Amino acid sequence: MSSNPFEDSVKPDPTGKQVIIGNIPSKSNCYRIVTIRSKDPMKKSFSSLAKDKHLKEYEKAFNLQCMRYRDAGIDSDFKFEMDVYYPSARADLDNSLKVVLDCLQFVGAITNDNLCQEILVRRNIDKLNPRIEFEITRII
Repeated sequence: MSSNPFEDSVKPDPTGKQVIIGNIPSKSNCYRIVTIRSKDPMKKSFSSLAKDKHLKEYEKAFNLQCMRYRDAGIDSDFKFEMDVYYPSARADLDNSLKVVLDCLQFVGAITNDNLCQEILVRRNIDKLNPRIEFEITRII
């Protein structure tokens, strides 16, 4: 038995797109403010952002499933095309895009999301099978 629960979902799609199964969170809703208090009275407290449980779980699932582009190391301009299938119409498409680009950097698919020169993202609804399907194309 495989240790990867997403083994069936990591096989490349016939269209050449990478499929990631799961409901992608909206980045704006995935952080909370955490105040770090110093035990030293001479030092000030400071606030920072922490990822919530949903974002951490999605990043882990993305990491397990993203085989097509893992360690591709794309370090030149690229085009990004994605279809997002949400379970409902409530999600925020642009914030979901930010989550995916961050995940792509984490798995080594791209070296920096600022190399993205063109983006095409489509919104879809699939209550039973939320997922993303994407493709990265180098621009020469």
